[in-house]
Amino acid sequence: MSRRSPALLLLALVAAWLGLGVVTAGPAAAHAELVATDPGEGARLAQAPEQVTLQFSEGVSLGAGYARVLGSGGDRVDTGTPAVDGGAVTIPLRGDLPEDGYLVTFRVVSADSHPISGAFSFVVGNGELVPVGAADDGVDVDPAVAAALPAARWLGFAGLALGVGVPVLLLTCWPSGWSSPRLRRMAAGGLAAVALGAVLTFLLQGPYAAASGIGSAFDPALLGATASSVHGLTLLVRVGLAAALALVLRAVWRRAVPPSRPALLLGSVLAAGLVVTVAAVGHPVAGPWPGLAVVATTVHVAAMTVWLGGLAGLLAGVLSRDGADLADVLPRFSRLAAGSVTALVVTGVVQAVREVGSPVALVTTTYGWLLVAKLAVVLLVLAAAGISRVWVQQHLGVARPRPAGRRRVTAHAFAAAEEAEADPAVDSAAGARAEVQAQAAAEDRPVLRRSVLVEAGLAVVVLALSAVLVGTPPARAEIARPVDVMVPLETTAGADGNVQISVDPATTGPNTLHVYLFDAAGQLIQPVEIRVALTEPAQELGPIEVPLAPAGPGHSIGDGMVIPTAGTWTLTVTVRLDEFTARTASTTFPVR
Repeated sequence: MSRRSPALLLLALVAAWLGLGVVTAGPAAAHAELVATDPGEGARLAQAPEQVTLQFSEGVSLGAGYARVLGSGGDRVDTGTPAVDGGAVTIPLRGDLPEDGYLVTFRVVSADSHPISGAFSFVVGNGELVPVGAADDGVDVDPAVAAALPAARWLGFAGLALGVGVPVLLLTCWPSGWSSPRLRRMAAGGLAAVALGAVLTFLLQGPYAAASGIGSAFDPALLGATASSVHGLTLLVRVGLAAALALVLRAVWRRAVPPSRPALLLGSVLAAGLVVTVAAVGHPVAGPWPGLAVVATTVHVAAMTVWLGGLAGLLAGVLSRDGADLADVLPRFSRLAAGSVTALVVTGVVQAVREVGSPVALVTTTYGWLLVAKLAVVLLVLAAAGISRVWVQQHLGVARPRPAGRRRVTAHAFAAAEEAEADPAVDSAAGARAEVQAQAAAEDRPVLRRSVLVEAGLAVVVLALSAVLVGTPPARAEIARPVDVMVPLETTAGADGNVQISVDPATTGPNTLHVYLFDAAGQLIQPVEIRVALTEPAQELGPIEVPLAPAGPGHSIGDGMVIPTAGTWTLTVTVRLDEFTARTASTTFPVR
């Protein structure tokens, strides 16, 4: 594989995805979203329900969150502990609730460990709707927690590269390096960073899920909620694996020789376990194709560990020595790095397609822009890696033999070659050329060291962006949000009934529209006539009439409703229940 192949492969795969995504953008997935409620948002009921049910798009847990129902005065009217069954959360209510407005507020944790919060209201009898804004307090993540979590993840990522990547470098490229005290300290420090990062993430997950301050990190209730979750257990397992691998490596370094077969087998199992505990949490375990996502992420994390850990080992070991091992180590690592980068490129594109979904999401969501920034830095890293690889090929002759006429050798090196060939102590011209290569490599070592330093420095930025991406909702979940709202039917005398409007997936192109009509008592009613129109005032589009078909009493459906462009659209429902009075209801929603 040429030195340009990883970069060209990355560009080719991204271009293919961009081209394919333009015509095959799919619906939203990944990251739990509220898809239905019972009672519905804004519903007016004749009598109080026994419970409130929230249905999410994927499995959730309460963890350190909550799900509760409040009366108009702010008092709680739910009773007992909410039940969670997959993506359904059921909140039992007290009996004999009076006529009033009620506010349902929730904060649950999705399978990818991110909290989802929201609120909606409904009315029993002649009560007034409680404003949803009354639930806004206490739902945002504390700024200190929001800053500390990515830092803890970055610490774990960097530690994994050192704690696992440096031993891999020694096993595959530099067996004599097991005697290096500096590399021993790097690997031990890396494993300590993995454990520390996992502990910090464990402590911060509770405040993150509960939207509480960083001072609540040691709250027993929050710690217990985190420990009982899959995410929390995975973090604790990661701490144990890091400690066990540190003990194995300590025994190996005491002997200052490559590990024995039993130690190698045990260390490999522990290192693989560490990689899996990093890959099998967060976004990969939620959304579509979780099996494929976990495998791809595992390969991605392993390749990152081998490549970046190897770079750190080269800087601290080989490139800081007198060069005795340079000719042996660098060609081997060059091939290892090329394979790692190729694996990173392929699995990275697989992850991007899954988490972003469509090219539009790259430039319309926070996750997309972060991914674009990471891609740009990765290209710079590949450019720096290309410089390093050219140096290795020119000075140590690996991977791509170059014609003798194109090989760059200094005048001093030519003179040395002539003297070496004339020296009877040199067995052959090949031996002389090897000495010339070693001497030229020693003279030009600063060039290689600078390029590897740039490569490693940019890699640190990539790790930081990765740590932020892990905590950012996937673009696929942000770009398309189905609409499901209850709005009042307005007449000249005021509100008279409600209409429930559902638009799925609320993206450009074909959508499915459902319209349900309710009278003031919350019962479905059949209209004499119903019309739906779409407008986009900012772009002066519309009104666009939406064809409807009856789907049951009080229920109409617009299957294949086409929204032509992105923007903030207004959907207006006009209803005639008799020959004399027209009622209207409208809602606005974003389309990306």
